[in-house]
Amino acid sequence: MLDATLKTQLKSYLERVTQPIEIVASLDDGAKSRELHDLLREIASLSNLITLREDGSDARRPSFSLNRPGADISLRFAGIPMGHEFTSLVLALLQVGGHPSKASAEVIEQIGALKGEFNFETYFSLSCQNCPDVVQALNLMAVLNPSVRHVAIDGALFQDEVESRKVMAVPSVYLNGEVFGQGRMGLEEIVGKLDASAGERQAEKINAKDAFDVLVVGGGPAGAAAAIYAARKGIRTGVAAERFGGQVLDTMAIENFISVQETEGPKLATALEEHVKQYDVDIMNLQRADALIPATDGGLHEVRLASGASLKAKTVILATGARWREMNVPGEKEYRSRGVAYCPHCDGPLFKGKRVAVIGGGNSGVEAAIDLAGIVAQVTLIEFDSHLRADAVLQRKLHSLPNVKVITSALTTEVLGDGQKVSGLRYKDRTTEALHDLALEGIFVQIGLLPNTDWLKGTVELSPRGEIVVDARGQTNLPGVFAAGDVTTVPYKQIVIAVGEGAKASLAAFDHLIRTSAPA
Repeated sequence: MLDATLKTQLKSYLERVTQPIEIVASLDDGAKSRELHDLLREIASLSNLITLREDGSDARRPSFSLNRPGADISLRFAGIPMGHEFTSLVLALLQVGGHPSKASAEVIEQIGALKGEFNFETYFSLSCQNCPDVVQALNLMAVLNPSVRHVAIDGALFQDEVESRKVMAVPSVYLNGEVFGQGRMGLEEIVGKLDASAGERQAEKINAKDAFDVLVVGGGPAGAAAAIYAARKGIRTGVAAERFGGQVLDTMAIENFISVQETEGPKLATALEEHVKQYDVDIMNLQRADALIPATDGGLHEVRLASGASLKAKTVILATGARWREMNVPGEKEYRSRGVAYCPHCDGPLFKGKRVAVIGGGNSGVEAAIDLAGIVAQVTLIEFDSHLRADAVLQRKLHSLPNVKVITSALTTEVLGDGQKVSGLRYKDRTTEALHDLALEGIFVQIGLLPNTDWLKGTVELSPRGEIVVDARGQTNLPGVFAAGDVTTVPYKQIVIAVGEGAKASLAAFDHLIRTSAPA
């Protein structure tokens, strides 16, 4: 299961274990059970503090629990946690084995104080880059609080369970048998949903903060770069982000970030946050901006947050990025996460052997169709234009696949369903105006990005596409308010461009400060 390099790395990690770990496996005679058995035996052989038992009685097979003798910990993996979930397994071993978490003391205290019974089940796929955050957060909570129990379930391996619960998007989290949430969730967000007073306490802390010299709104590549460049100038810097990392968290392979040959979005997002934390930057995560109140008569700009709190600053850098564009057709919202999906890497394995459509013929759409073709029975790519817009090398690969069909000059008009899940889509042939119905089980929407500027309408100047209009220095039409990244009119939405634009906007904000007033 593990090659020599991975074994060596895992062995070095397990040297940090200080408490005994008992792995209890529930297996059957199937090939997957044998595969899991081999993995667990290899892990147990790497540390004298790890023992393996094979007498587990869990109904889900193959599965295994991680226990600490004498401690009340309920943490289980149903499936074989390789791929993106191998890191989750390593962290679980370390934490069950007594290695401290990197979570803040405040969050750890919150987890320990939770009262009640919390039985969590998380459905994941091994190709999902969003799932590990959820799995790791709930695993940690199970280690820290005996009232929290967690089982992480590979949806591709337990298809009957996925079908019966109608799970069509990952990660999908159930609490005490009821749906708790879907999609990426971090530790703080999960704890906040369980601790009703957490939001109020956080809002009180934010309201008590002094004004910033530079307040960055957004925690993606542009926001991170802006924060670092501002902090290096020695001025009071804050970052308010709905989720640090932004859209990068939803990106799979990144191969064009200069000097980094290949990485994945979540890894890059973590690296961005760790870099920002090297400086004196006040990071306020899970804070969605709700309104911008521009300064008057040389006063302070104010950013009001959805939590009810507000922040004030001499200058503001808007870096709220963009989100996946929706089709905005009947049925799309009704069947979201019930067949309508936006992340082929995350949700693709749940559609194994089924028929799906990909909407969009740019690079993202064609890449999605190529990836899905290796999992599903049939892929139909639907493009509005008369031709695909993806790079030539991607188009050649697409057309070489036997289970892919391409329909151009087609406008999707409706998502069809049976009330429970997607059953097809309706599209109009733009050359003949004829309507056609396509029977399928999944629809993956890949039609570009929409800037996150709804909260800024009527405040800063926006383009007809909703982007913030900026000049060469990142300055908006409001003095002291700058913008950077995918949210602006700067062309070519690329991570490397967003980083540069964030740095530029930060330098421009500092120049504005020294020309208008002395920094605080």
